[in-house]
This record gives sequence, C-alpha cells and structure tokens, in this order.
Amino acid sequence: MLRARSFLHCVLVASLAARSATAQQPQRVDRAEHHEFTIDAFRTESGVVLPKAVVIYGTYGHLNAAHDNAVLLPSHYMATHHGYEWLIGPGLALDTAKLFLVATELFGNAHSSSPSNTPEPFHGPRFPVTTIRDNVEAVHRLLTEDLKITHLRAIIGFSMGAQQAFQWAVSYPTFADRIVATSGTAKTYGHGIVRLEGQLAALSADPVFNNGDYTTPPTKGLAAFGTVWAAWLYSQEWWRRELWKAGAPPGTTLDQFIKAWPSRFPGNNDANNLVLQVRTWERHDVGGTPGFNGDVEKALASIKVPFLYMPSETDLYFPLTDAQYEKQFMKTVVFAPIPSIWGHPAGAAANPEDKAFLNTTIAKFLGSRTSGARGTRAP
Repeated sequence: MLRARSFLHCVLVASLAARSATAQQPQRVDRAEHHEFTIDAFRTESGVVLPKAVVIYGTYGHLNAAHDNAVLLPSHYMATHHGYEWLIGPGLALDTAKLFLVATELFGNAHSSSPSNTPEPFHGPRFPVTTIRDNVEAVHRLLTEDLKITHLRAIIGFSMGAQQAFQWAVSYPTFADRIVATSGTAKTYGHGIVRLEGQLAALSADPVFNNGDYTTPPTKGLAAFGTVWAAWLYSQEWWRRELWKAGAPPGTTLDQFIKAWPSRFPGNNDANNLVLQVRTWERHDVGGTPGFNGDVEKALASIKVPFLYMPSETDLYFPLTDAQYEKQFMKTVVFAPIPSIWGHPAGAAANPEDKAFLNTTIAKFLGSRTSGARGTRAP
C-alpha cells in the first residue's frame, strides 16, 4: 500500500512538473492573428496624400520582452498575410515558439488601402500609384509606432515581397540582421515592364473596363489578363512536361485547363486593384531611392547586411540573368538559385522539392553567424 501511494505521488509530481515546464515554454502559434494599422495623412512618393492609409497584417508567435525576435514577411502580388505559411511551423525555417512573425499586405490587395475600398476622391482609377518605397515606409511606421519594434531578426520576401526586401536593404540598411529574397529582383527591367503592359492591354481591351470607371466587373478583360499571366507564371519545361495535370481533375485537357485558369487567377479580384499592383511592380527600382540618382548598381553596393538571394532558375518574371547581373554589386550576398522547373512560383514552395530546398537553405542562412561573401553560392 505504501509503495502504491509512493508510486502515485511520484506520478502526480511528474505530471505537475511537466505541466509547469509546458506553461513556461512559449506557446506555439502557427496560425495568423489579424490586425490593421491606420496612418493619417499618408503622403505617397508621388505627393498625393491619402487621408487614411490602412495596412493589414497578420502575426504569428509572441513578441518577446526585448522586442528583438521579430521577422518581417512582406506580401507578394494580390496576396494576403497567409502567403508564407510554407515557411512557418514545426520543422520549417520559422519556429513560432521562438520568433514573432509580422506578415504585411501590400496596398492594392483589397484589404490594405486599395482602389476598391477607398472612398472618393481616391476611389477606383483615381487611387494614387503607390510604390514599393511607399509600402516600405508604411510598414516601417507600423513596426516602430504600432509594435514598438526598432530592429528585425530578418526580412524574407517572395516576388513583390522580394522587391520590398531589396528596398528595406537600401532604405534601412541596418534595420534587419539578415535579408532573404526569393523570385524577385532589385529593379523591374524593361522586359518585365513590357510583359506587365501586355497584361494590362488585355484587361483594358474590354470595353466594360472603361478606363477603370466600370459599373460591373470587366469579366472578359479579367479572363484575358489571367490567361496572359498563366503563360508567364511557369517555365516552358513545366508546360512541356504537362505538370498542370497534377492539380487538375482526371481527364482534364489542356484546353479545359486554360479556359478554367481565370477562375483561379485573377478570380474575383477587382480590376483596378490588379492595375495598381502592376504599376507598383513596374516602378520598382532601388536606384530611385533618394541619394542614388537612379543608379541601381550603387544602391546594391550599399547593402550592408548578409543577403540570401534565391532566384528561380526558370523564372520568366524575374529571369536568372537579371539576378546574376545584380549579385555582382552586392558585397554581402549568398547566391542560391532554386533548381526548379516551376518557374516563378518555385520561390514560394510550389512543390515539395522546392519547399524543402527553400526551408533548408533559409534555415541555414538564418542560423549562420558569418556574413555572406561576394558571389557565394549556398550548397
């Protein structure tokens, strides 16, 4: 009887100790908490002042007492703050038991301030063109004023998020310890602008669009926009191997897949929102940052912190050759092209192999204590 009581006492003590240890550990949060931040009288780079500019963002994990465990995840084209969940969670690069993640949404995505949700005189096509620098400035204010964060562990961005990552590196060169850019460059070059203009031409050819003053959605223009988008999204090899079949119902033909594509993207996105973010994308150029006089090479050379540059080897939006050109001027770069035939989406874990490569490479970079060397390629 005494042995039994002793055994039960030990079990109870062990149970209480386990509960106490669990209570002392940071609670894991792998789902985003939704927030918004409002800036009164926000002056855009064009000089237009928005009476109220709203930035929607999500957070994962817990901000520590020192406010020094934060990582910024800026969104990509028409994305929400859920766009980086391929990096977040147990066994992935970003552990929410240790880190506080802030995932922000670009102006024009229909949630942050956008043509579709802003009242006159800035509704619809009258909404000012916002630049990548405008978005970075708004998020800088969010971090410093709303969250009281004055330094980041890292900034990690995909596509237009990568554009923002580059801009952070130039505008605020010591604000983050490390920066990661996947499938995105420091400038949108001529070929990228022509591609985007082609998509806008397809959208605006619909008479219903009416220069952005439509009363009903320009459905034909939106479908054309989406079809052009699809042609550039994946690599030629991806299409040749018919990898589109993996996500399509059995028996789907290529013609059926193409015709159904616009229901996936742009889906029900507002046309003026699509146009705004295209204009933001087109005008991206870190060389336009004050002090660099349009010199992208000089701006890239100013980057001070370790920078993991991960272009997709088959990206048609941001070609590998553009990234190879830019890395020549970056003193702290670790260059790690993604070996994938999935084109642009490879930079956002479009398949299990890309997800594994991204998480392994980014986790190693974030955990490294040494700065990158010019032209270094990650293993």
